Amino acid sequence: MRGGRIRIVADKNIPFLENAFDGCALAEFVDGADISLENLADADALIVRTRTKCDRTLLEGTGVKFIATATIGTDHIDLPWCASHGIEVCNAAGCNASAVMQYVFTALYGVCARKAISLKDKTIGIVGVGHVGGAVERAARRLGFNVLLCDPPRSAMEGSTGFVPLEELLHRSDIVTLHTPLDDSTRAMADRRFFGAMRSGAVFINASRGEVVDSDALAQAYGRLGAVVIDTWAGEPSPDAGLLDVADIATPHIAGYSLLGKINGTRMSVRALGRHFGIAELESFDVSARESDLVADLPVDGLSQGEMAEALLGIYDVFADDSALRESVSSFEALRRNYRLRKEIKFI
Repeated sequence: MRGGRIRIVADKNIPFLENAFDGCALAEFVDGADISLENLADADALIVRTRTKCDRTLLEGTGVKFIATATIGTDHIDLPWCASHGIEVCNAAGCNASAVMQYVFTALYGVCARKAISLKDKTIGIVGVGHVGGAVERAARRLGFNVLLCDPPRSAMEGSTGFVPLEELLHRSDIVTLHTPLDDSTRAMADRRFFGAMRSGAVFINASRGEVVDSDALAQAYGRLGAVVIDTWAGEPSPDAGLLDVADIATPHIAGYSLLGKINGTRMSVRALGRHFGIAELESFDVSARESDLVADLPVDGLSQGEMAEALLGIYDVFADDSALRESVSSFEALRRNYRLRKEIKFI
């Protein structure tokens, strides 16, 4: 703390932060991958994305007492170490759930239109039913899909009603989409057995974390799957070229990159920091934007599958993101950093 003001180090690639702390805190903006112990020597707080590994190596000996991540996931933060050293951690739970839902259905309708796969009376299996999985579930029901849900932690807490075991979901689903966090229970959960249990011709979508999938197992299963959509990759920002070859849609971890999602993530992070340090100006922080820049209405009633694909792709062209990645895999991180944030969809 300097002159009575807290000192914040923040990832410079988090949008809408540039002037957020004017007059109430001191802020240094650094590329997330370059944030170092030296930057944090006299810092009180840290605001990051997934590219900053927050662990003992980065944090020990610093004055950091608060970390906000403008993301849903926290697998880049050593939560036990932070807790044992009095560091509060706050994530932006649900900030981009609607954006990921949009990605899932745009990719699904888009790839099925290209490959002439019918979606009539199909069953979608959602693995992981938190904020994102819940948004996918609601949209799937609105769009007329049959829905199966698998979420062992929720099932254990709430009872098994409404949930099915993973193997049953895989056997019964025509589309399987992953929305789990990355932890010891989910790492490489989509393995040979997983893909062997899926229906022949089923569609597989991963927009959770790359390490949830065994890349070799997916590559070997490709021949019996109807389509594969991948947004998150093991080894980011250097995705496996072999896995890229078997993906029908491949994108650089941008499923949640809507303008509204980014605004939500930044707003939640700054407000949480304000609450932690008792700074009223930050507790009420907001980003002004017109609704017309954030969302687009999508009337779904009466649309054929082809019309639905056209409508979704008209709002967000997922194939443009696929082409950009394939043209320059080495630009994975630059594609994310320079991404043109898109509108989300609103069902009416």
